[in-house]
Amino acid sequence: GKREWTEARVLATFPRLAERLAHGGGQLSGGEQQMLATGRALMTNPRLLILDEATEGLAPVIRHDIWAALRKLKAAGQSILVVDKTLSELLPVADRCFVLEKGVTVFEGKPDALTAELQDRYLGV
Repeated sequence: GKREWTEARVLATFPRLAERLAHGGGQLSGGEQQMLATGRALMTNPRLLILDEATEGLAPVIRHDIWAALRKLKAAGQSILVVDKTLSELLPVADRCFVLEKGVTVFEGKPDALTAELQDRYLGV
């Protein structure tokens, strides 16, 4: 079938990688390595892209770049399952939310239904 994800499209989605083409993967920052891993996954043309804490521990500017790329991917119709606790970034891009506690689903619904009370109870630190 048609390959929608090409190297050029991945580099357009993650411009920081385009700037670092001459560098090996080991020379990339943690955030750039995360972008590379996501780009490699996209090159398989997945029906569902699964990301687990994709921005955990990264510099704010890199986190911003990754969330911006996720918004672009969603707008382009890519199905994405994101596991994350950064609600300020996650809720605006989510269509549905699931909150698990010890492997049990304690909330399932639209992002706007995830009330402050539920956020504090299950997602607060």
